[in-house]
Amino acid sequence: MRDHSAFCVSPCENIKMFLPFSWILGTSEWTPFDPNPIDCFLRGLVGACGISVLCNLMRVYHFIQTCSDSETESKRRSSSPINPLRGNWRTALQFWSLTLLLSLVGSRVSSLIVLEFSLRAVSAWSSAGMDANGRSLGLDLLLIQCQFSLGCCLTCTLVFLHQGAPHSSLSLFLAAALGWALASVSHSLWSHVARLYPLHSKERYCGKCITLLTSGHTILASLQRVVVLAFALANLASTATVYDHFLSQKDALKFWTPLTLCYTMLVVYIQEDQQRHTGAEALLHTVVLRLGALLVLMLTVGDWFDVLHVFVTFLGEAACLLPSQDLLQAVLKEEGETTLSKYE
Repeated sequence: MRDHSAFCVSPCENIKMFLPFSWILGTSEWTPFDPNPIDCFLRGLVGACGISVLCNLMRVYHFIQTCSDSETESKRRSSSPINPLRGNWRTALQFWSLTLLLSLVGSRVSSLIVLEFSLRAVSAWSSAGMDANGRSLGLDLLLIQCQFSLGCCLTCTLVFLHQGAPHSSLSLFLAAALGWALASVSHSLWSHVARLYPLHSKERYCGKCITLLTSGHTILASLQRVVVLAFALANLASTATVYDHFLSQKDALKFWTPLTLCYTMLVVYIQEDQQRHTGAEALLHTVVLRLGALLVLMLTVGDWFDVLHVFVTFLGEAACLLPSQDLLQAVLKEEGETTLSKYE
C-alpha cells in the first residue's frame, strides 16, 4: 500500500503560506523559554550575583568618597544620597526578581543587548575622551546603566561556553556557587561599611576599614576594568550567537547591513540626548528608546518568543534602575561638586 502521508498538506500549512506573519503560528516548533529550567535558573543566578557585586561595590565606593570629603564630614548622615539602611527585603526581592528575569531572557536577545550596549559604551567613551570634564560622570553613569546588560553578558557567555558540554549543569552549579559567594562577600562588606566605617575610619582599629581608607579610591577603576573584560568576552560569544541565528541565512547580510547602520545612528542619537539631559528621567528615556528599537528589530527579523523576551528585558531594566536612585544621586552630586570646585 502506498504511503500518501508525504502528499498530505494540513490546512494550517496552507494558511501559513498566505499569512505575512507566519512566524506567529510557529508555536509548535519553538518554545518561548529554554527547555532546561535548571540550567536557565543557574545562569540567571550567576547574572544576578554579578549585578549584586557591581552595585554593592559601587555603593561602598561612593559612601567612602562621601565620608572622606572634609566639607561634608559633619553632615553626611543627613545629606548623603547613599542609604545605608536600605531594607533587606527590598534587596532580596530585587535579587530574586533579576534571577527570574535573566533566566527567562533567551541567548538571542541577550546577545543583541550585549552588542548594543557595547556599541553605546564605545560611543560614550569616545565622547567622554574628547571632554575631560565629563569623563568621570559618563563612566559612572555607564556603570549604573550596564547592570542588566552585565547580567545578560554573563548569561550569554555561559550559554556559549556550555554548548554541547556533557556536564553543563554541574559546571553551572559551580559557577553559581562562586557567584553566590562573591555576592555574599560584597553585601557583607557594604553592610559593614555603611554601619561602621565612619567610626572605624577615625579609630583605625578595623582591618577592612583601614584597607578601604588607604585604597578605597581604586574600587571604581577596578570595577571598570572588570566590566570591560566581561563585555569583551561576551562580545565574542554574542557575535557567534548572532551569526548562527541571524546572519547565517541566505541574503541575511543584505538585510542586516542597512538595519545595523540605522541602529548605530540611533545609538549615537541616544548618547547625544543623554548628554543634554541628566537624571533618572533621562536614563529611563534612554532605556525606552533602546529597547523600543530592539523590539522593532525583533518584530522585523525575530520570532514571537524574541518579542516576548524583549518585554522581559523592560522589566529587568526597571528592576535594576529604579532601586539605583541612590547611586545616581551620588554620581550627580559628585559631578556637581567637581564642577563647583572648578569654578571656585
